[in-house]
Amino acid sequence: MKLLRWVLLLALLLAAAGLLLVWQVGAWNLLFPNHSHDTVAPELPADLASPAVLLFSKTNGFRHKDGIEGGARAIQAMADKHGWGLFNTENGAVFNRDDLARFDVVVFNNASGDMLDAGQEQAFQAWLEGGGAWLGIHAAGDDSHSGWQWYRDNLIGADFTAHIMGPQFQRATVVLENQAHPALRDLPDLWQHEEEWYSWERSPRAEGFIILATLDEESYNPVQKLWRSEVDLRMGDHPVVWANCVGAGRTLYTAMGHRAQAFEQPQVRRLLENALLWLTAADAGGCPWPPAETAAARAG
Repeated sequence: MKLLRWVLLLALLLAAAGLLLVWQVGAWNLLFPNHSHDTVAPELPADLASPAVLLFSKTNGFRHKDGIEGGARAIQAMADKHGWGLFNTENGAVFNRDDLARFDVVVFNNASGDMLDAGQEQAFQAWLEGGGAWLGIHAAGDDSHSGWQWYRDNLIGADFTAHIMGPQFQRATVVLENQAHPALRDLPDLWQHEEEWYSWERSPRAEGFIILATLDEESYNPVQKLWRSEVDLRMGDHPVVWANCVGAGRTLYTAMGHRAQAFEQPQVRRLLENALLWLTAADAGGCPWPPAETAAARAG
């Protein structure tokens, strides 16, 4: 009987340790899905500078705690440098017509899961299509958003399959395209970055998105190894940065940013700063793409 009590105690301790580990790595909502939606909007500062950036990192899916903190630090530094207004929140009730009207750009900083209710989604859609701008980082392109069809079709344009495991973080060669795009200013045509690389069923190029960077799949091992299984994650055409023009609005997504250290890399910081400069500018080109004069020159 005494032995049984010790066995039960050990089992409880192991279970508690396992749950603690799940929470620490950000996977709690994967085991216990959260569909809670905020109903009371946060109070915005009266003196919010313009252009203004809404930094949103609600996680009803996997929580990239380290990446969220690193992204927030990097974007705060950029806002300080350029004099942008910045409001950082995880409260989805800020997605209403009046509050969104005070912002020029919304950033999904590793935001994940079922974050917004139907009314909040509709408010964001109307704001973006009416001339707003959006920047999505890493988890903004995973499968936790699959229930929001407009988001999938207009901001991501692809269906997430998996990320590499074996190892989880690998250095790969990033290859730029459309180098004349404002988001790619002063970036090298090729550069190296270590990341938890995502894959999708097919490239968003097929749906008309503007591809800005792809991966050289020969430069890393694009597989997911779990237990005794191994899944080939090669896409052939493997974008990791892309943009889109949505109504009068514009968007950019980057798959980089799982860990805080990603935001310390010069190329990633340059990309994010360029993207925000483009998205906050009243008229910085990029939508439509290619520009009319470039398209005419190609046709001629």
